[in-house]
Amino acid sequence: MAVLWPTARGFAARLIRWHKRHGRHDLPWQNTTDPYRVWLSEIMLQQTQVATVIPYYLRFLERFPQLADLAAAPVEEVMALWSGLGYYARARNLHAAARAVITQHGGKFPRDPAVIAQLPGIGRSTANSIATFCFGAHAPILDGNVKRVLCRAFGIEGFPGSGAVEKRLWTLAAELMPVRHGAIHNQAQMDLGAMVCTRGKPRCEACPLAEICVARATGRTAELPQARPRREIPLRHATLLVMQHGKRVLLETRPPAGIWGGLLSLPELPAGADAQEWAERHFACRVIGVTCPRSGVPGTQSEPAPARCVPLGTFEHVFSHFRLNIAPLLLQVTPVPAVMEPGRQWQDLAGIESAALPAPIRRILEQLKPVQAGAQ
Repeated sequence: MAVLWPTARGFAARLIRWHKRHGRHDLPWQNTTDPYRVWLSEIMLQQTQVATVIPYYLRFLERFPQLADLAAAPVEEVMALWSGLGYYARARNLHAAARAVITQHGGKFPRDPAVIAQLPGIGRSTANSIATFCFGAHAPILDGNVKRVLCRAFGIEGFPGSGAVEKRLWTLAAELMPVRHGAIHNQAQMDLGAMVCTRGKPRCEACPLAEICVARATGRTAELPQARPRREIPLRHATLLVMQHGKRVLLETRPPAGIWGGLLSLPELPAGADAQEWAERHFACRVIGVTCPRSGVPGTQSEPAPARCVPLGTFEHVFSHFRLNIAPLLLQVTPVPAVMEPGRQWQDLAGIESAALPAPIRRILEQLKPVQAGAQ
């Protein structure tokens, strides 16, 4: 027989009562059992705030109202709609999973959590959420909000992302599942973590678990859950070439794997390469009458750049596992008549809002638009 933690008594009942009065009930992906819509929201909400997700979710459904519409679309269009939301592997996996549902499951979303979890980009917690909310499955979930609630309520030590702690949390989450109202219970845990048991400044006075919470009783609310062990985040450098011809810039599609996979980006200049020579050799263009400084560590001194080959300002972008120091370099070029290689294109600056660009690249190109507004 499974053994519950001492504070488990009444856990689900407290949450369900609280959710009825104080939980979220009118989010765009609620009040539906359509697995496509629930799945889409679950993927978008991974490491992303609700307020950020809502407009993307609505635009996505306007363009792809059904799973079959998503599966039939080219991945480039999916990436363009996802542009700015970050963690772009989610979009690639979403598209791949939609196609898998069509080809492997006859267009019907699987009902079994174990089968759902086999689709690209869907883990155990997401699969259980879909199965619970759409098909009435009796399955626990364990997203970031739920982990925080459980760690505080039950005083669980250790970083919740570690294997041993996560295994313990899965066991606890399964033990806490009520016989009835499993979907409400799961939603209540997420809502509590998002609205009350927040990472910073939790509102313990409004929490339905306050009387049984170990963290509150022991004065450890600020310490639990324990943070990821600190490690040095490496700093990398990249010089990006902004090759401009009139009102257009040259972009290329990033490889599917790695950062910004599948999105359009600016070409990266190899360290130590001469910008003019490298651009002309690789991109069938002629740099107009200038010799550009060599690339190197951004922020170091170099020869003053001519007026038509200018740095656009170095800035830093932080990824989950490293920091990237980005040094964009503007080159005025004239294309040489040639067949454009696959994956490369000239993008009109007026259309960058709808292009599949990472946020840092969009930030760079936005600098050029005011200049173009006054161009003759």
